[in-house]
Amino acid sequence: MFIDETASNTVMARRYKRAPRGERCRTSVSQGRWETTTVTVGLRTSGITAPWLLDGAMNGQTFRSYVADVLAPTFQPADTVVMDNLPAHKVSGIRERIEAVGARLLYLFAESPDFNPIEIVFSKHKPLLRRPLSASSRDYGQPSAS
Repeated sequence: MFIDETASNTVMARRYKRAPRGERCRTSVSQGRWETTTVTVGLRTSGITAPWLLDGAMNGQTFRSYVADVLAPTFQPADTVVMDNLPAHKVSGIRERIEAVGARLLYLFAESPDFNPIEIVFSKHKPLLRRPLSASSRDYGQPSAS
């Protein structure tokens, strides 16, 4: 099982805009309060497991709570848990909580965060957050009136 988190904030705006040829694109970007939301999930060969949404940034104490309350109940005795070297992942108590249920913990090499396959899932997630909410996306999944 691979574990990772990604964060988004309320000021996440599109990085590119369009304007007619020869004209400058002038648009505004929200300058409201920056609020961060962190999504932490596990990825098994069967799919996403143990999702957790956190208002704020991840730190050692909140990650310890995630492991104890959300992740550990999903473990099976032969599981191997793989995560990157984020300092929050290495606080005291993480390894003990994982090994207490019979799973083992491995950390990725410091230079290789891209070896975590969950990064592919997150790479699809971020552009969706940056996309503006249009009429067609608001109605996504709703039957048409025609």
